[in-house]
Amino acid sequence: MTHDHHDFDAPSDEDSSFASAALAGLAGSPKTLPCQFFYDARGSELFELITDVPEYYPTRTEASILSACAGEIAAETPTGSVLVEFGSGSSRKTEILLTALDALKAYVPIDVSGSALDEARERLSTRFPNLIVHPIVGDFRAALVLPDDLASRPRLGFFPGSTIGNFAPREAADLLRSMAASLALGGRLIIGVDLRKDRARLLPAYNDAAGVTAAFNLNLLVRANRELGADFDLAGFEHEAIFNAEKSRIEMHLISTRKQTVSLLGRHFDFRPGESIHTENSHKYSVSDFGDLARSAGWTPRRVWTDAQSLFSVHELVVAG
Repeated sequence: MTHDHHDFDAPSDEDSSFASAALAGLAGSPKTLPCQFFYDARGSELFELITDVPEYYPTRTEASILSACAGEIAAETPTGSVLVEFGSGSSRKTEILLTALDALKAYVPIDVSGSALDEARERLSTRFPNLIVHPIVGDFRAALVLPDDLASRPRLGFFPGSTIGNFAPREAADLLRSMAASLALGGRLIIGVDLRKDRARLLPAYNDAAGVTAAFNLNLLVRANRELGADFDLAGFEHEAIFNAEKSRIEMHLISTRKQTVSLLGRHFDFRPGESIHTENSHKYSVSDFGDLARSAGWTPRRVWTDAQSLFSVHELVVAG
């Protein structure tokens, strides 16, 4: 759960995609539920609370890095550029960049949540009255189509929150390739990437003492009960976060505490004690390994900024010729 934006509160086909993903995931071995469905209204609220717990370092660390490097980013950004944010959600962190990018022509936030985009447009249009705000409701992996008056302008992409870490490396490379296509030759991408670190620092960030992350993970079952008519007994599942050293990732799981059967949309799924529903991965990179991944996807790494403790990194990539 390194993505600290995304509201995901439902285009019209959301229910059917949640249903099909839940049925396929629970029928698999191991069982899974996809992390994008964390973000109903309650899930979004809980995630905002997670970003404030003392153990969860990514959000505040990335914000401090962006505050420190925004001037350098702005100095390299041509007048009249377009800032494209992939998976923008509420666009809160974006305001750090927008404040520095005072010669920007337009901001194009892309998100599946129309309500988050409406709220962001209203807030940003008040704060930055000379900025064109052109929201796009949809999947940020899709090809970018800009209106004619913006299409020929230089493009700067923004993908904060280490959301890239939620994708397996091969999927992450595919996503970076699609972003390169959207930002076009010479386009730049500012991307947040969580760094490898001692598991004693990592694990508490995904298992805070106040239990907010546990509530966030279990809310996926609450949502399945409400929207899909499932009968998950929340007392029968526990949140677990582990570090998979071989794959350099945090994994979030919901562990069945007993033998039980769950019904969902007319199907029945048996659980044995200790069986897991794998809900999310959060891959951690070294600076050099992420640079290699970016190169493999058609980018030239340019600059990297980190905090004093090397907890988190912000990379500037340029679409390679």
